[in-house]
Amino acid sequence: MSQHHNDPDVIRDLLHTPAAWAVVGLGDNPDRTAYRVSLWLQRELGIRLVPVHPTAATVHGCQGYKSLSDIPDGTVVKVVDCFVNSQRVGAVVDEAIAERARLGIEALWLQLGVIDEDAAARAEEAGLSVVMDTCPKIEYPRLQPGDGASAVTD
Repeated sequence: MSQHHNDPDVIRDLLHTPAAWAVVGLGDNPDRTAYRVSLWLQRELGIRLVPVHPTAATVHGCQGYKSLSDIPDGTVVKVVDCFVNSQRVGAVVDEAIAERARLGIEALWLQLGVIDEDAAARAEEAGLSVVMDTCPKIEYPRLQPGDGASAVTD
C-alpha cells in the first residue's frame, strides 16, 4: 500500500465551502484542541458544527451526538473531522463509511498527529476524500492570496 498524500485541491475545497462538519471528539472542555479549532471553524469559516462525543454535549451552541449513527436522518454532514487518537480513528472511519450515504459524507479530515494509512485507504476506496495528519488552522493560511506561493523574485 502506498502512503497517503493530501491533495491541496481537496483541502482548498473543504476549507472554502461552508458546510456542516461532524467533529468527532468535540466535547465542552475549552482546554481541548477540538474545542478551540472547532470554534475557529465556526467563526472564521462559517462551518456548521455537529459535535460528536460520548457525552453528547451541546458545544458552541450546537447539539451534540454520541456517535455518527446518532445524528438524525436529514442532517447533511460534508466532512467528518476526527479529533481522536490514531488507535481509535479506524473505527470512526468505518462508521463514517457506513453512514456516508445517509448523512451525505464526502470527506474525512484526520487531525494533526492522527494517522491510519489503512483507514485512509478504506475511506478512499469507499469514495471519500481524505485529509490526514494536519489541521485546518494550519492549512487555511497556506491557501490564501498573498501567501507568496506565486511571488516573482528578482
